Amino acid sequence: MTASTVTAVQGIHGEVSANEFHRRSVAALHAAEVHGLCEVDDSWFDRARDDELLGMPVKLCAPEEMIWMKAYIMERERFDGADIAHILRCCVAEIDWAHLVRRFGPDWRVLLSHLVLFGYIYPGERARIPAAIVEDLLTRLRSEARTAGSERLCRGTLLSRQQYLVDVQDWGFRDARLEERVQMNEKDIADWTDAIEKEE
Repeated sequence: MTASTVTAVQGIHGEVSANEFHRRSVAALHAAEVHGLCEVDDSWFDRARDDELLGMPVKLCAPEEMIWMKAYIMERERFDGADIAHILRCCVAEIDWAHLVRRFGPDWRVLLSHLVLFGYIYPGERARIPAAIVEDLLTRLRSEARTAGSERLCRGTLLSRQQYLVDVQDWGFRDARLEERVQMNEKDIADWTDAIEKEE
């Protein structure tokens, strides 16, 4: 990780204590993990860099993993889109775009949505996102738009544990959290749904 990554993290979190930064980082990891998609694997550590943050030695995860982890956090009370925009702005030159696109896999639309927002947020900097990446994702979108899926699936539950419950509980959509690629089962989903009221 370069100094720009540290700057991005400090810019996102402002002047906070090491303990507060750690608490926020653990909360972000937990929120992403809850959706069952962003499992911390060996590549997180392989790609991490030793650095110092707030006077403490730390391993910083690569910006690609930070973007991937935060991209799915779209709760009513918490949306990490600003963090992603700041990471992109500060770290765009060091991003391994092929790795980032691979990380999102079948969820490439989530990545595209954040890249579109980046261009909206920073109109003077949108050219910093590689045109080939945006064009690849837009080509996928155009191709997919011609063939609508027949499946009654709601992937909104991968973005918010609460806001799409009506879709899976009342409107007959299948919950994407039960797909094989997602690390959740029905008990996990029930526990996480029950926790909503306790946190309000």
